[in-house]
Amino acid sequence: MTETIGKRIKEARIKKGLSQTELAGKLGYKSRSSINKIETGGRDIPKSQVVKIAEILDLTPSYLMGWENSPAHNILSREKIHMIPVYNSIDAGFKTYDSSDISGHLPLYIENDSDVKNTICVTVREQSMSPKIEDGDTIVVHRQNHVDNGKIAIVMIGENTIVKRVDFNRDRLILTSYNPEYPPMIIEGSELTNVKVVGLVQQIIKII
Repeated sequence: MTETIGKRIKEARIKKGLSQTELAGKLGYKSRSSINKIETGGRDIPKSQVVKIAEILDLTPSYLMGWENSPAHNILSREKIHMIPVYNSIDAGFKTYDSSDISGHLPLYIENDSDVKNTICVTVREQSMSPKIEDGDTIVVHRQNHVDNGKIAIVMIGENTIVKRVDFNRDRLILTSYNPEYPPMIIEGSELTNVKVVGLVQQIIKII
């Protein structure tokens, strides 16, 4: 991912007509060597600088981070970019809420301020949703207790928290994995009282 980010920064910087020294100055670095290291993949970008770099280079933070393929100009309001916590597991994000399980933060554009507190990122640590969601991918989840049929959701079954495609069929619930090695889970009757939807998967950020 670091090499992808560096390449995109270099391409956008050249297109803007900025030298490495000029970009370094705008970001508060003392010399061009810091920019050179970022562009060649030898240095990670501090997450606090992602939005600022994107703004200077007229990019969206999502394109800069390698999550989008279109180098669209950054017409998004900076006030709508929020640093969202990334939890190391689904349980950490939906059961324990342990801040020690936060591995970092990602810059996300969120239109409605009321949605910010209900949005989290979670690193998936299992293969049942592969290839759509691979082990190590990050998902952006909005905390809510209902989803439409066919959507991918975070579901709690007793003490277990899982990510599955959700389909309601009359008085039964079907939870489907994308990995064919994992058969569908069919829950019906009194067992439904032990199940609840706790979040909607809104975006999948693939490992690069």
